Amino acid sequence: MPYEMIAALMFGSMLVVMLTGQRMFGVIGFVAAVSAIWLWGDRGGYDLAFAQTIKLMNWFPLMTLPMFIFMGYVLSESRLADDLYRMFHVWFGPVPGGLAIGTILLMVLISAMNGLSVAGMAIGATIALPELLKRRYDKLMVTGVIQAGSSLGILVPPSVVLVLYAMIARQPVSHLWAAGLVPGFLLAGLFILYIWLRCRITPSLGPAVDPDELAQVSRAEKYRLLLAGLMPLAIFAVMMVPFVLGYTRLVESSVVGALAALVVSIAKGRMTWEVLETCTRKTLAISCMFLWIILAALAFGAVFDGLRAVDFVRELFMENLGLGRWEILILMQVSFILMGMFLDDTAMLVIVAPLYVPIVRMLEFDLIWYGVLYTITCQIAYMTPPFGYNLFLMRAMAPDSVSLGDIYRSIVPFVMVMIFGLALVMIFPQIALWLPGILFP
Repeated sequence: MPYEMIAALMFGSMLVVMLTGQRMFGVIGFVAAVSAIWLWGDRGGYDLAFAQTIKLMNWFPLMTLPMFIFMGYVLSESRLADDLYRMFHVWFGPVPGGLAIGTILLMVLISAMNGLSVAGMAIGATIALPELLKRRYDKLMVTGVIQAGSSLGILVPPSVVLVLYAMIARQPVSHLWAAGLVPGFLLAGLFILYIWLRCRITPSLGPAVDPDELAQVSRAEKYRLLLAGLMPLAIFAVMMVPFVLGYTRLVESSVVGALAALVVSIAKGRMTWEVLETCTRKTLAISCMFLWIILAALAFGAVFDGLRAVDFVRELFMENLGLGRWEILILMQVSFILMGMFLDDTAMLVIVAPLYVPIVRMLEFDLIWYGVLYTITCQIAYMTPPFGYNLFLMRAMAPDSVSLGDIYRSIVPFVMVMIFGLALVMIFPQIALWLPGILFP
């Protein structure tokens, strides 16, 4: 059987097994293992799995994964994010749409603490959503803001998705995090600009907080809230500044961040044995899931390398279809958006990264820059109907007054803003590559 047919059969088998409802790492790992044994026999198949396991265990930066996840859960489970939102309420409330703008800033800070969009969604839905609805914010504006803001968690460092991409694309995690910082702030700035303009034109979408309510907050209380709200920023600085200055390595910085978050939560009296157990259990569950996903992705990619499927795809795009390098790149981004209607970001990465990364390298695009493009496209896919990941998370957390139709309509303007941001990063690669070039010359 030609190798091209074998590669197509692998993809088809994977899609069929996915319909059984099994976990993604089990589906991909099973197809990879069966294919390896079929192609190279028992010895070759076992050697492939063993080699990928050793490769995974030898990847030292992977130790950052549980540390950053633990740090994020400590900050969210100990309710330190409540102080952040209270600060934004007091300081941004007088501005039309100010609480929605504050929610975006809250999401950026949560992203810098956690690296997962789920944490931002949970905090936004439990803290910001009830407050915004109570203050007569338009429900379409509110749900769109929370979904868009939470999607920043997979782009702003320490992004767990970029850690996975780094492993598969064999790129430095530190370079990818630096590359995601400016685009992440760019998207947040575009969200804020859109909210401000919409609420200036139509104030009923985001009414300002009643001045009488704010007058009851003393100046001392305002500054106390400012200090408490900026504490997560201080934790982030304690973690990242020594790393940027070269005093610590990435793994050491992740440990510093986790310890700093734990110390702050204890000092504020928010850390109990129950909270610590919850944080530890969730960290273990998420870390193990990602380890299995990476292992499955490496095995699947190794089989593809052996089949030389990348050469077949390159010939199909460039020789048979006659597409240019930019047309191929855009086609790959569109495929991510289409897959995002049915899969989450890690599943998309595991399925197509072993195929796309070598093509990107052949087309002579920068793999760090492409990692940022992939992540932004995943953010868009998160909010793309009918099965966008964030859409159903919001439906599960929103009150009954917010229907699924409302959630679908709410994301339209924010998706357009994100597509505009993606286009900017594609047209001007230095938006992503400038900071890594400064920090890692």
